[in-house]
Amino acid sequence: MTDSKYFTTTKKGEIFELKAELNSDKKEKKKEAVKKVIASMTVGKDVSALFPDVVNCMQTDNLELKKLVYLYLMNYAKSQPDMAIMAVNTFVKDCEDPNPLIRALAVRTMGCIRVDKITEYLCEPLRKCLKDEDPYVRKTAAVCVAKLHDINAQLVEDQGFLDTLKDLISDSNPMVVANAVAALSEIAESHPSSNLLDLNPQSINKLLTALNECTEWGQIFILDCLANYTPKDDREAQSICERVTPRLSHANSAVVLSAVKVLMKFMEMLSKDLDYYGTLLKKLAPPLVTLLSAEPELQYVALRNINLIVQKRPEILKHEMKVFFVKYNDPIYVKLEKLDIMIRLASQANIAQVLAELKEYATEVDVDFVRKAVRAIGRCAIKVEQSAERCVSTLLDLIQTKVNYVVQEAIVVIKDIFRKYPNKYESVIATLCENLDSLDEPEARAAMIWIVGEYAERIDNADELLESFLEGFHDESTQVQLQLLTAIVKLFLKKPTETQELVQQVLSLATQDSDNPDLRDRGYIYWRLLSTDPVAAKEVVLAEKPLISEETDLIEPTLLDELICYIGTLASVYHKPPSAFVEGGRGVVHKSLPPRTASNESVESPETAPAGAPSNEQPDVIPTQGDLLGDLLNLDLGPPVSGPPLATSSVQMGAVDLLGGGLDSLIGGPNFVAPPAAAVPANLGAPMGSGLSDLFDLTSGVGTLSGSYVAPKAVWLPAMKAKGLEISGTFTRQVGSISMDLQLTNKALQVMTDFAIQFNRNSFGLAPAAPLQVHAPLSPNQSVEISLPLNTVGSVMKMEPLNNLQVAVKNNIDVFYFSTLYPLHILFVEDGKMDRQMFLATWKDIPNENEAQFQIRDCPLNAAVPEVSSARSVPTRVPGL
Repeated sequence: MTDSKYFTTTKKGEIFELKAELNSDKKEKKKEAVKKVIASMTVGKDVSALFPDVVNCMQTDNLELKKLVYLYLMNYAKSQPDMAIMAVNTFVKDCEDPNPLIRALAVRTMGCIRVDKITEYLCEPLRKCLKDEDPYVRKTAAVCVAKLHDINAQLVEDQGFLDTLKDLISDSNPMVVANAVAALSEIAESHPSSNLLDLNPQSINKLLTALNECTEWGQIFILDCLANYTPKDDREAQSICERVTPRLSHANSAVVLSAVKVLMKFMEMLSKDLDYYGTLLKKLAPPLVTLLSAEPELQYVALRNINLIVQKRPEILKHEMKVFFVKYNDPIYVKLEKLDIMIRLASQANIAQVLAELKEYATEVDVDFVRKAVRAIGRCAIKVEQSAERCVSTLLDLIQTKVNYVVQEAIVVIKDIFRKYPNKYESVIATLCENLDSLDEPEARAAMIWIVGEYAERIDNADELLESFLEGFHDESTQVQLQLLTAIVKLFLKKPTETQELVQQVLSLATQDSDNPDLRDRGYIYWRLLSTDPVAAKEVVLAEKPLISEETDLIEPTLLDELICYIGTLASVYHKPPSAFVEGGRGVVHKSLPPRTASNESVESPETAPAGAPSNEQPDVIPTQGDLLGDLLNLDLGPPVSGPPLATSSVQMGAVDLLGGGLDSLIGGPNFVAPPAAAVPANLGAPMGSGLSDLFDLTSGVGTLSGSYVAPKAVWLPAMKAKGLEISGTFTRQVGSISMDLQLTNKALQVMTDFAIQFNRNSFGLAPAAPLQVHAPLSPNQSVEISLPLNTVGSVMKMEPLNNLQVAVKNNIDVFYFSTLYPLHILFVEDGKMDRQMFLATWKDIPNENEAQFQIRDCPLNAAVPEVSSARSVPTRVPGL
């Protein structure tokens, strides 16, 4: 009968019976009782009351019984530390047993009993086992040192176990070497600053010798250790690669990936001119291909790692496109990864094959997969210029299928193709417009609106098409509303005489009826541009757009180099460094590839680079939907305002032609008559003759003085609170303009991009007058100085203290918050002039209780007039804020 009988008992009150059986004189009965105890412990029953009785069973020569007792001890020693000390003598005795299995069992159990009181008793037995004549005992003791270090690190260091562990790297038995390396690596991870694995050519040679003879898991430990070593020159790197290469043919996929990691790292030091470099590239492909014949879960891990390898060295797998073709029975997560790698490997040589596959995928039943396949066709067009026409033709064929989600994805990618190849494929616009009514997804509707607005002069009924979208303006998503606003302004600038009413309608909807600050601000900007300077409006809105040359899913090079060092680990599956998902500092060690040799510059595969393209050209980003500024603009950092709404929001814009003379000057209308000054709301702050009233207060308060006191920059946001981003700054007022002068410093290990800034409501309506412009990615240890123009037309809410400003800054890593105090003098105009009547009226409006009188003595009012008295009583009334 099997041991399952021990789990089937339903007796009650069996603890007493077990106690009697454990104390029986019959060895067989005692063994049966211990098995019952272990069975009860396994299913969750509390059998800790039997601790002294089970410990008494340790005094036996039966190896099976001893293993069971030790298993019980490991489970209950922490809850019964005083009782566990009873077992110490037995441990010490078992460590000197003639049977090496019992010696190893004793030392293994000692390492697993995490009780501080016992650890000091275990040092001497452990020291003996580390120098035991049997390699099985030594390898077990090596692992025990790592466990003991986790319990009491200081004790291990004081007892000299670390030095003994280092000596074991030179052991004659490969398994002892592997376990010593594993133990030292574990200890080094918890103490990154310690230099425990002080590798040198001699120790590396010993590890490589042991590599051929130890078990597969021992090989993984040694390979991971080798990956942390930096060879002194390319000859040593080549020597190590030659001895590691045989591991690529191992049956265990973990060994293969660990070997790939070592080779990918050391290849950085090899010259591309070497024959061996080409040989190594050829040897790396077959094992990676073989990994794709494993189970789906292993395939996924392999594909995630291959994704990194292909981004780093596409030439390794450039001839293996077919293995990444999707099989009908692949799980969706495998299909999507294969699709991604296919795009990365696409080149002029294989694009016909890839497109045929992608077109086939677009007829599958899995909606998510079909969408990705259609997008992949667009990415191929952008990546391989020679294939663009064929890709567009394929997309048009897919549009003719009239499958709704296929049509919508096709329109989204065709928009990107238009941006990549302007004035080349516009003949397909008519076909796109036929499917206008079937679009119901925001991204597709926004893409179609962009196309209509961008090529309005080629579409006869562009105004009708955009007007059809305008009917449900408030029901559209923010993405569609923003695109529609821009498209209609483009249309107006191209056909001003026909669309004046349409542009006024959309500007009114965006500025008066919308609660979205992003949409409202863009509406005001367009309105102001059109009013004051139509020529500038054309230059801004119809400016030539930069060409897009690549998708944005490529991993940033610094991060990619770090992830290559983590091939075969969880970091390579997440595509994130360990610091991003490992809590605390334990186990997080930042790694990097060794420095490249002069002749080993990282170059792109000739098939993947378009002919004649400059090598240093950085591709412009295609922003994804998640990268829009909207998520930042929707933040509300403070409590809701309970007071009345601002005066500026209550203005009836319809009563005033905010476009002033702008529209008529643009369309050449001769009959424009400026409205009387009385019709202008006071809070717009400027006469209508200037076109649009000065909504952003950009031109008011310009004085004759050059500027005022500027405080030195202070650290507003320390790097430790912002994942490596440090922000220092100050406020200035120069020639009537307020600025926030910022210094952004990247103290992280990855590049920072996509910066944006937003202010919370504050006492004086301080707000950014322009986006935060960081023109180049901010590399690690790099700083950039930025002057952000400010205005005072933002939302108002009284703060404590009055000059408190709460700020949100966003980048590609996260959104960060901080608050600072701005000096009130930045709000004052330089010349301080005030009309006499206004001054008197203001003086009278200030309550009497706010009046304070005091004397200013010895203050010469005019040095050029000697007869003025040197002391004068000046009554002063100080208005309260």
